[in-house]
Amino acid sequence: MNSPAYPPMIVMGVSGSGKSTVGRLLAEKLGSVFIDGDDLHPTSNKEKMAAGHPLNDVDRTPWLAIIGDALSRSAQAGAPAIIACSALKRSYRDLLRGHEPSTIFIHLRGTADLIQHRLDERSHEYMPPTLLTSQLTTLEALGSDEAAIEVDVSLSPEDIVTQVATELSTM
Repeated sequence: MNSPAYPPMIVMGVSGSGKSTVGRLLAEKLGSVFIDGDDLHPTSNKEKMAAGHPLNDVDRTPWLAIIGDALSRSAQAGAPAIIACSALKRSYRDLLRGHEPSTIFIHLRGTADLIQHRLDERSHEYMPPTLLTSQLTTLEALGSDEAAIEVDVSLSPEDIVTQVATELSTM
């Protein structure tokens, strides 16, 4: 039996929400390609974040264009990718959808305390835990017109993937 074809997806949320972990597991389950959006950041963005400075829209726009191109290329090749990307603002998600309109957003949501705890327990190449507040301030809720699945990050990564896969099968 063939598995259903899925559209390209962005696993979104603030730093520490589990985007990379869930994205990898989801790609494995669905037989898709996973791309970590962090790997696509220009060096200047990585250096800015490593210095403890949040990115602004000017910093993010070229990065989002790279991610959008990857979404579009993967869909055109018949192998839609799953990409981890914060996609915090509606305008960012609109830019990504401008490259690939069929994109679905998987929003990993959690309390600030839970995510801060996770950040405090890990080491990241250039994303210090102190930037969580700026990300939470920047985060804009998904609109009712955005194709999305929202999942609580207090679940295990495996349970999140199961929930997402179930919801995808009904879309």
